Amino acid sequence: MKTAQEVRVGNVILVGTEPMVVLKADYSRSGRNGSVVKMKMKNLLTDSAQETVYRADDKFEQIMLDRKEVTYSYFADPMYVFMDGEYNQYEIEAESMGDAINYIEDGMPCEVVFYNDKALSVELPNTIVREVIYTEPAVRGDTSGKVMKPAKINTGFELPVAAFIEIGDKIEIDTRSNEFRRRA
Repeated sequence: MKTAQEVRVGNVILVGTEPMVVLKADYSRSGRNGSVVKMKMKNLLTDSAQETVYRADDKFEQIMLDRKEVTYSYFADPMYVFMDGEYNQYEIEAESMGDAINYIEDGMPCEVVFYNDKALSVELPNTIVREVIYTEPAVRGDTSGKVMKPAKINTGFELPVAAFIEIGDKIEIDTRSNEFRRRA
């Protein structure tokens, strides 16, 4: 059992008797009320989407899914196509990709998650290395605390990086939190 606060994008949970894949989970804590998690989910059986708010301590049963090592092949609007070692192709909708869209590149190894032989989502490695293609120069004299500036990687995704990072540097990114970790 997982609490609503522990549920992440891509997890499959049982809501009542329906298996649901979590597309978006936003945790918020307010001053007066208890913490809540706003979830956008898609039913695996009917493909219908719904948005619901749960208390952070609500419990859900997590469904164990099959996983298969694959390689990203190409994008055929609106599907992303992956291929395994036996040349079987699996298609996943862009909506089900989550944050993986920000980092996916041709030939990139990853895992596809299955439920009843249907491809649901993609899981990337926890850390990846990408090259910075654009960033602004660092501001001189700004040494107060942890100084960050925006940078764009080769997939077009923009994220905050340390002030010393320059164009052409390779950086390590945590794909779970979309955060810069260090220069690679």
